[in-house]
Amino acid sequence: MRRTFLILAAILVILLVLWLPSRVNVLGRHTWLELTDAETGREIAAQAVKDGEEVVLTWRNSIFDLRVTEVFVAREGRLDLTQVTFEDPRGETPPVVTPEDLDDLYHTGGPFRATGVSRPFTRILFRIGEIGDPKLKVEKQSIRLIEQVGFGGSVLLVARKPGFLSLL
Repeated sequence: MRRTFLILAAILVILLVLWLPSRVNVLGRHTWLELTDAETGREIAAQAVKDGEEVVLTWRNSIFDLRVTEVFVAREGRLDLTQVTFEDPRGETPPVVTPEDLDDLYHTGGPFRATGVSRPFTRILFRIGEIGDPKLKVEKQSIRLIEQVGFGGSVLLVARKPGFLSLL
């Protein structure tokens, strides 16, 4: 009887230790990012990023020949797109536009900078072109996506709340 009680108590403690961090994040707020080859499922990178940290995607728009910078911020298991810049090829400061104009400007081109954007993502599929040379900067690591999957490949970025064990 005493042995059964001890076994059940040990199981309960283990379950509590595994469940509690998912409800109360004792290690701070983080977002878990997984970058995989979308065709093969091969892991390219996986790591926890502190909430509030920026994840930056840079690439060249082949239609308008403009360098593009997209800034995402890690928040509670997702990435929020917060700003987009299509750089001016003359080196001048691009005009500021409203976040509402962003969708149209992606298609019509020209230099611009949109700040105050608030678009949440948990999954992003990047299709890789040789001209664009997309790079994803996560903390101090810069990942050239074309080196990972080659021209015509796809990279899947998934953001989620981390499990307790992934933070360790």
